[in-house]
Amino acid sequence: MTTIEIYTTPTCPYCHAAKQLLRKKGASFDEIDVSRDSNLRLVMTKRAGGSRTVPQIFIKGTHVGGCDDLYALDHAGGLDPILQP
Repeated sequence: MTTIEIYTTPTCPYCHAAKQLLRKKGASFDEIDVSRDSNLRLVMTKRAGGSRTVPQIFIKGTHVGGCDDLYALDHAGGLDPILQP
C-alpha cells in the first residue's frame, strides 16, 4: 500500500477537495489535523520546506505540495503512477 500523509484542518475547503480526489482514486491516507497542535504544524512546515498552508500532502515520503499541486499532478497524468504500490 502507498503511504500518503495529508496535513489538514477541519474547515479547510482545499483539504476537503484534496481528500476527495484521493478517495476518488481509491487511495487511503493518514490525515493529520494541525488545527489544535502547534508542534504538528511546525513539523508540517519543516517537512514542506517552509510552506505553512494546508493541506500539505506527502506520497511515499515525497512532498507533493498542496491541493492545487495534487490536482495539477493528476491532470498531467502523474498521480496514478505514484499511487501504485
